[in-house]
Amino acid sequence: MAIILRLDRVMADRKISLNQLAEQVGISNVNLSNIKTGKISAIRFSTLNAICRVLDCQPGDILEYQPDDPEEMGK
Repeated sequence: MAIILRLDRVMADRKISLNQLAEQVGISNVNLSNIKTGKISAIRFSTLNAICRVLDCQPGDILEYQPDDPEEMGK
């Protein structure tokens, strides 16, 4: 997949645990863990908004685009 999730890095920078973030965002630990590990195919904007609010970050701090095919970089 071309979208890489960097939530774990941002959480480590902010020194916040999965349990703390899940509680403050208002989602289950399991759902947040799935987001953190990239085991998702979609994320609601409302969830992304809540994560960014709690972590005081931008969506680009959490999401990164890396093309599957290196030749896509030049397009």
